[in-house]
Amino acid sequence: MDFTALEEAGRLAEVGIHIAGDEAPEVRAECIRIARRLLAEQTKVIGFIPADDSVGIPSVAIQIGLALVELSGAPAAYVYANVRYPALAALSSSSDEGSEDSVFSTRWLMGSLALLTPHRAERAGEAVPALAQLLLDGVQLFEHVLVDLTGFELLGEHASAAACMDGVVLVGRAHGTQEKSLLNFLNEMPESRFLGVLLIG
Repeated sequence: MDFTALEEAGRLAEVGIHIAGDEAPEVRAECIRIARRLLAEQTKVIGFIPADDSVGIPSVAIQIGLALVELSGAPAAYVYANVRYPALAALSSSSDEGSEDSVFSTRWLMGSLALLTPHRAERAGEAVPALAQLLLDGVQLFEHVLVDLTGFELLGEHASAAACMDGVVLVGRAHGTQEKSLLNFLNEMPESRFLGVLLIG
């Protein structure tokens, strides 16, 4: 069944992801600014790592993905590799694209932005190989791939997951995330791949 953009936004809202529209022009403007920088950096695969448990990646990553599509005119993907709260996997259905043996399902959201979700939450030792395989074989169609790396720190695999990315963005909460948390993550990230810190909220 094909869903309109409004219906798809409603389904995302059901799992706690709210997309800013015309009612939040400042959010849209900031996402476009970030998308311009990512285009200038010429990075294809960008990982988003939350600085702490209060930070949610999906809403901001999806909105940046929509901005990338708008600016470049090329398809982009948001990979929900979240191993802590695999809520978006509930959006997968038998009608989603992907082969029987594929680890991720594909659902098109709002034009040329695709949502890639795992069929199940990966266990320790499985998450990074599954993600690496997807990035090697499953994303040729997309000009940009935004990857939610939430929960990889619980498996002790956030640094190795970051190493699979062309660039990594650390996401914190303005007036909430402590500087010490940001610095701890920065010390564990591959320096050559670090794109910066994004504060939300």
